[in-house]
Amino acid sequence: MIDTLGIISDPSTDTPWLSETLVHFLLIDFTVRVLLITFVLIRKSKHPQTALTWVILLMGLPILGFVLYGLFGEERFGYFRKKRHAAAVKRVDMPGVHANSVPDNRVILPMVSSQIASLAEKVSGSAPVSGNEVMLLGDSKRFVTQLSADIDAAQEEVHLLFFIYLDDGAGQMVADSMIEASKRGIVCRLLVDAVGSKSFLKSALAARMRDAGVEVVGALPVNPVRMLFSRLDLRNHRKIAVIDGQIGYTGSNNLAEAAFAIKPDYAPWVDCSVRINGPACKELQILFLEDWHFETGKLPETPLKRQPRRCADGLPVQIIATGPNFYNEATTQIVQACIHQASHELVLTTPYFVPDETTIKNLCVSARRGVQTTLVVPARNDSWMVAAASRSNYEPLLNAGVDIHEFSGGLLHAKTISIDREIGVVMSANLDRRSFNLNFECGGIVYDSDFATQLRDLQQTYIDVSDRIEESEWLKRSVARRVGNTLAGFLSPIL
Repeated sequence: MIDTLGIISDPSTDTPWLSETLVHFLLIDFTVRVLLITFVLIRKSKHPQTALTWVILLMGLPILGFVLYGLFGEERFGYFRKKRHAAAVKRVDMPGVHANSVPDNRVILPMVSSQIASLAEKVSGSAPVSGNEVMLLGDSKRFVTQLSADIDAAQEEVHLLFFIYLDDGAGQMVADSMIEASKRGIVCRLLVDAVGSKSFLKSALAARMRDAGVEVVGALPVNPVRMLFSRLDLRNHRKIAVIDGQIGYTGSNNLAEAAFAIKPDYAPWVDCSVRINGPACKELQILFLEDWHFETGKLPETPLKRQPRRCADGLPVQIIATGPNFYNEATTQIVQACIHQASHELVLTTPYFVPDETTIKNLCVSARRGVQTTLVVPARNDSWMVAAASRSNYEPLLNAGVDIHEFSGGLLHAKTISIDREIGVVMSANLDRRSFNLNFECGGIVYDSDFATQLRDLQQTYIDVSDRIEESEWLKRSVARRVGNTLAGFLSPIL
């Protein structure tokens, strides 16, 4: 055969099968994408923003999008993890174990407080209890010094659970206290997140603690096999310490110095935690024992049976716990309840502000109904993507009258809420979708005006070294920044 260019071609060398193969490939690709997109729309029907983001990624990045969705699209907790957690809850989270099973610990709250408390109890399983001494710790050095002192005075056991444990001055101080306690015969257990504390678990400090009898365990370990059955980024982000079942800590502090050696460019890291002496510590103990049983399969019985002593004239405190294992939207609902119940002032501080659309709208409504609504976030964030996504939310908030302040005194890591100087919330959860849906989190709600005022005063120290974002100036930012913020905001549902 002679073609139009006069070149002789052999029909036997024609390759129509390539065209057929390409057609088959395209049909298979189209079918797989349609099925996966249909699956996403069904699975994410309650979260249309998230569904839309995944659909666009699957359409635009067919192969990569498929891989990303397989790794991060579902809140896959894993069959065996679910089974083990159910066993932990069955053995630990029972009537008669919680602090409110003691009649003297029960408390009747005013209407606004009782509404928040009722919701928090239903979604996280812990009721408010009275008789607690509460110390607000807004300084990392003071937090570590006080914790070490309490460990030094321990008589029965020391239980610590932290997302990040660093081999620095703070980590060594606490480790030394635990080692000395172990030598005195005190049972010491340390649970740290396997990713957040990866370096520590391999360190000489961890080895020295183990050699001294301290039980050191990594939570939610990751490896290629686990990746097939559960998400690798489901992390234990809680910060809990319980000494003798009587004294407890929770809040934003990791076991690290404010200089935060792994990210020194953003130092100092500014944290906030609470020290609780009283019945509410039983709820922190329950959380620790659940997580310990979940990772080790072992449940220490004696600490579970111990009920903390009440403190005279102590405060009502409620421990809140959330995670991907039992009620995914617990954190969201508690935060939104706080927003709804504010009558004249609401102040929130968080290092990462990437909430869902409903939370943004509720903050706007809060400002529009006359509540002085203030949000404080870091001016410099250790994640540029999260910083850009956070700023994508500024315009509607500013337009509604929300005061936004960017903290310039370091990386503001405190996660706090104050409501009308009547209720104070200190927690480990950020105001982002990771804390809302993926992480194991905890915190404390204190229903007391003196404490709430003290927390509000601490928040004011953050505001005093922050720059207020003016709406008129914000609207003048460059086109490049607008586009960058918008793109990051578009990805925020899956960050």
